[in-house]
Amino acid sequence: MAEEMRKFRYYISLLVFFLFSKIYAQEVPQPVIELDEFIQKLAATQQEDANYEDLFEALLQFYLNPLDINKADAGELRSLYVLSEIQIQSLLQHRTKYGNLLSLYELQSVENFDQDTIENLLPFVRINQKLQSNDIKGIYRRATDHFFVIRAEQTLEKARGYTDSIFLGRPQKIYARYRLQHPKDFSLGLIMEKDQGEPNLADYTTFHFQLQNKGKLRNMILGDYQLQFGQGLILSGGYAAGKGGEPIYTTRRSDLGIRPHNSVLEGGFLRGVAASYDLGQIQLTGFASYTKRDASLNTSVEEREDVFSSILIAGLHRTEAEIAKKGVLTEQNYGLNAKFRLNGGHIGFTVLNTTFGNQIERNPREYALHEFKGTQNIVAGPNFSYSWQNFNFFGEAARSSSGGIGAVGGFVASLSPQLEWALNLRNYDRDFHSFYANAFSEASRNINEKGMYTGLKYSPKRGITFSAFYDKYKFPWLRYLVDAPSDGDDYLLRFTLKPTKKWIFYTQYHRERKQRNFPNNETTTDYLTDSYRQNLLAHFETGLGKNFKSQTRLQYNSFLYSGLTRSNGFALIQDIEGAVGQLQLKTRIALFKTDDYNSRIYAYENDVLYTVSFPTYFGKGARLYLVSRYSLNRNIDLWFRIARTSLLHTETISSGYNEIKAPHRSDLKLQIRYKF
Repeated sequence: MAEEMRKFRYYISLLVFFLFSKIYAQEVPQPVIELDEFIQKLAATQQEDANYEDLFEALLQFYLNPLDINKADAGELRSLYVLSEIQIQSLLQHRTKYGNLLSLYELQSVENFDQDTIENLLPFVRINQKLQSNDIKGIYRRATDHFFVIRAEQTLEKARGYTDSIFLGRPQKIYARYRLQHPKDFSLGLIMEKDQGEPNLADYTTFHFQLQNKGKLRNMILGDYQLQFGQGLILSGGYAAGKGGEPIYTTRRSDLGIRPHNSVLEGGFLRGVAASYDLGQIQLTGFASYTKRDASLNTSVEEREDVFSSILIAGLHRTEAEIAKKGVLTEQNYGLNAKFRLNGGHIGFTVLNTTFGNQIERNPREYALHEFKGTQNIVAGPNFSYSWQNFNFFGEAARSSSGGIGAVGGFVASLSPQLEWALNLRNYDRDFHSFYANAFSEASRNINEKGMYTGLKYSPKRGITFSAFYDKYKFPWLRYLVDAPSDGDDYLLRFTLKPTKKWIFYTQYHRERKQRNFPNNETTTDYLTDSYRQNLLAHFETGLGKNFKSQTRLQYNSFLYSGLTRSNGFALIQDIEGAVGQLQLKTRIALFKTDDYNSRIYAYENDVLYTVSFPTYFGKGARLYLVSRYSLNRNIDLWFRIARTSLLHTETISSGYNEIKAPHRSDLKLQIRYKF
């Protein structure tokens, strides 16, 4: 009986599709998407060292290059952070049983798909069209995404770096980007950037040329690229979502292979050639890279000027000292990944060899005793992903030249259509060295850490979701400002109510305990104290008429060393956004008060296209900004952004070379995009 009902629903959905096709020209148009909600959900516990620009770029590329719903495998579907494991398996089974989907309207007939899921999925998928071509000629004619962007920005008040003639360049930041691409076919991209204070107009450049799906050649990139295999324990390019408001899908990494480097982050990418080739059930990816890195000399090694203590990724070259560190260390990488496809998953193996042109040796500090030393590091190991029923098991292990071992693994499960569960276990030795790793962890690097994470998500009915995670971790060796082995834990609780597309409310509580040195402790004893960080926020969003919406956010932060006075921070944030004809507007007023830097508040801000802002609200004052976008015609879009921070009870803002001798800071930004 159940089988007959499924068939009946399927044929009814096809009938609905054919009826709609008479009216709507046979296909669902790709919805226009705002990526803000995705970013704020995935990055619900903001950190200052996270690369949010790569997160935005990844989501944007999924939108510009939607997956073919009839060809996407389980790994590609998981990378969207939209579908549960039971929904992924339902879609794959639907394709096996009934064949390719004839239209995106047919998603309504897939078991365990609801309207919210379909609405979230539609921007990132399409129905099979002949987008690929084995002919590498005629690339320009096949392009569907062809544009040029130029952006200029400046802080109106002069920082100390300019008034004291420390910065060698002008205060404007310049960004230019050219892109020519056709989804799953080819891509050509160039980015040039000059930071504020840098004298060279093209201080940073990145370029790539990509070909995809040319016979057995699955993917090839010449130029700058990133690699992501397994769980990211050896190679994990770009942003990798971790702990946040989405407690299930972000605990694992997707095996995305070769991707272009499209970020202005001046580190973490490879430069050279990479190619993936299909040999039946086996896919081989080989790569080679040669580039120059910014680095700091190790001044503790006497009478030698060829030993470096650290590799720098900030990419700032404003002063003579910063310029002297630019590109002084050569780095070569080459390696191989082999992936054997199985029914329900894959088994893979990755090896990476990194060779530096000079010796790397950290400055003599006890916490750095087990850090990498030398000129060469080889890291290699297996990975796997396997789905059984509504469980997806995953894992990766690796060993570096030092003998240190790293391992991470777990599962994501749909216990029912309403309940999901994730478990992640990790163990990274104190001497495990993997320079391009970004596997799941508490710290920013996969070294000196053991942990267990579990997450739950429960959706009892449409529009209501309860989410939670708990993470317990240890650091077996010393860390910076932690002069003994330490431990910690954190948990998050989140409730979301979304009864309609125009009305959403969520509240979230995040608490973290971590051992640190006692404040101002100058001794070398192993005495540590617990520190506690709490974050509570409430967010309400609603439509205002047809073209406008309001977002109101209240946030509270606190920080406490055990036995000392608590530091508190508050922020009230009001956003209004909407459109009048071809003009789109987004504006904010934020009032904030924090006792000190420990209780600072990170708040996501709307910005111009290809830019993400997570500024710090610190002190007592107000923050205002206005972002406007105007479509001059079908080819030209203009963006303008002005933002101002004003502080009370202070005479300066920022510090160091960026210090401004005024209690305010004003930033202007202008961007133009021309679509060919």
